[in-house]
Amino acid sequence: MSAPADPAAVRVPWSVIPDYHCFGCSPHNPSGLRLSFTPHGDGLRARFRLDRSFESYPGIVHGGLTGVICDEVMGNLIVLARHVPAFTVSQRTRFLTPLLIDREYSCVAELSDSGPDSLIRASAEIRDAADAVCAASAATYQPFALDAVRHQLSLRDDEVALLAQALTTATALSPNGVHP
Repeated sequence: MSAPADPAAVRVPWSVIPDYHCFGCSPHNPSGLRLSFTPHGDGLRARFRLDRSFESYPGIVHGGLTGVICDEVMGNLIVLARHVPAFTVSQRTRFLTPLLIDREYSCVAELSDSGPDSLIRASAEIRDAADAVCAASAATYQPFALDAVRHQLSLRDDEVALLAQALTTATALSPNGVHP
C-alpha cells in the first residue's frame, strides 16, 4: 500500500495515541492501508494505490477492502465534522468495476441528511484516475461517547483523556463536511 504524501492531510484524532494501529489509517500498522485524508468539496478524500499484498484474484484488489476503504473515509469524516466517534451499524457497497492492483484511486465521502434519530448517514465513492466511479457505498453510523464504551476499548485512562480532548479540537470541518 502506498499513498502520496500530501501536505494538506488532515490529522485524525487517533494520532494522539502514540502507537494506534487502525487498519485503515494508522502509519504504525505495517499490514494496514495507511490512508491519509484531505478535505474535498463537501467531504473528505483519501487517495491510494494498493499493491499485491491486498490482492484477491491475480491483479485485482480484494473486494472486501473496497468496503473497508469507504468505511474508513466515511467514519473519519464523521469524526472530523461532528467531533464524535461512531460505530458502523450497516453498510452497503455496490461494485461497478474491480479495483486493479498498482493503480491510483481516490475515495470521497460525504455526509447525508440524517433523520431525527441519532444515527448518522454517509456515502462514499471510489473513483479511478479517469474519474470513473468504480464503487459506491452508503452506511449508517451510531455515534458514541468514549466513556460509554470505555470497557470495550483497549486504551489506558490517560489515552482516553487524550483522545477525548483531540475529538473536541479536531481539524474543523463544518457539520456538512466542508472545510472552512
